[in-house]
Amino acid sequence: MNSDVMISIVDDDPSVREATRELLRSLGYSTAAFASADEFLGSDQLKQTACVISDIQMPGLSGAELQRRLLADCHKMPIIFITAFPDERTRKRVLSAGAICYLSKPYTEESLIACLSAALSPQA
Repeated sequence: MNSDVMISIVDDDPSVREATRELLRSLGYSTAAFASADEFLGSDQLKQTACVISDIQMPGLSGAELQRRLLADCHKMPIIFITAFPDERTRKRVLSAGAICYLSKPYTEESLIACLSAALSPQA
């Protein structure tokens, strides 16, 4: 059952956070939502998180900086990035650092679900 899987959503846009949270809940996942990378990093959900869905551009720490911080602290959970401002350099950098997907807003529910499936599938 998916309810044992915690997905953390990090996005400064409340409507995106809530829409993503509702989609994931409809799929049976447990969710936690955060308005900033700092809020997520300081939370008690960090260790329970199986996957992070994060915006790239946020006040304070960006999504790419969040990824660097997680890797530096040996948190190896998969990350799916979403952005309203796609940038090829950033896309290449976060994907080469291990991000699962880099989606441009608006994205389809199906594309996010496909990324989540890839992020949560056991690695061979």
